[in-house]
Amino acid sequence: MASLSLQSLLKQSLRSPALILLLLFNHLSHLSMADVGTAAKYDPPYTPTACYGTDPSQFPTNNLFAAAGEGIWDNGAACGRQYLVGCISTAAPASCVNGQTIRVKIVDRAQSSVSRSSRDGATIVLSTTAFNAVVSGNPPIINIEFQQV
Repeated sequence: MASLSLQSLLKQSLRSPALILLLLFNHLSHLSMADVGTAAKYDPPYTPTACYGTDPSQFPTNNLFAAAGEGIWDNGAACGRQYLVGCISTAAPASCVNGQTIRVKIVDRAQSSVSRSSRDGATIVLSTTAFNAVVSGNPPIINIEFQQV
């Protein structure tokens, strides 16, 4: 039996509509694992927080934390949740740090945080360190892809 080259095998398999649909579905289902929203930033002071008051141990040592917007606050159930967050666009072109995804811990409620957000109504309000990790420059709000982990 003659062996097929990878290229000829690929050409043959791409002729199959079922395989093409399967590959497309697989690609799209991966994208649907995350939600799309907006992120703003807030500056210190960060305490007291709605989740943990003045306890300094609430903050991760890498300072990647956030306040939950009303859409994910869930009557305080968001406290301690962790999210993967990545910038997908901003009003200023090329401001997102390409390929950068960070993990943040929810420690506060954006609506009642001591420090005000750079923009009301954001899905997640990132600490200054977290915000600067996914975007360059200083836009007031960014479009993000996020996923609870």
